[in-house]
Amino acid sequence: MTIRLMTIKDYSSVYALWLSCSGMGLNNLDDSREGIEKFLKRNPTTCFVAVEDEEVVGVIIGGHDGRRGYIYHTAVHKNYRRRGIAENLLDKCLEALKAEGINKVALVVFERNWVGNFFWQKQGFDVRTDLVYRNKAIAEIERKDT
Repeated sequence: MTIRLMTIKDYSSVYALWLSCSGMGLNNLDDSREGIEKFLKRNPTTCFVAVEDEEVVGVIIGGHDGRRGYIYHTAVHKNYRRRGIAENLLDKCLEALKAEGINKVALVVFERNWVGNFFWQKQGFDVRTDLVYRNKAIAEIERKDT
């Protein structure tokens, strides 16, 4: 298995992987090919895929705003879990963010995503109970929850 930087050429495989994983929250704008291409252009060194036999089996989307790092849509194909792939993807992403001067990383996980929440807790990501997460769409967004 190889971990390498994600490119837009990986989009179809990555999107299919996301759809195969329960607990993912996708939408028609941010997660479209155009949305991901824009994200990759802004964050060319912080998004990675795990590839085995030319098939994308894992992905982590990481980026930053110059001050704080963010992780989105981390997934590993169910047939490849419990092999350290997610941890390796996370290590690569965190190393890349640190190299860009980022000192703190945040992420959001749906409460009902038991697998995701267990993983992030195991990786040392704390739950913040002192915050209220707020969101406002400024464009028409259609959600696809898996």
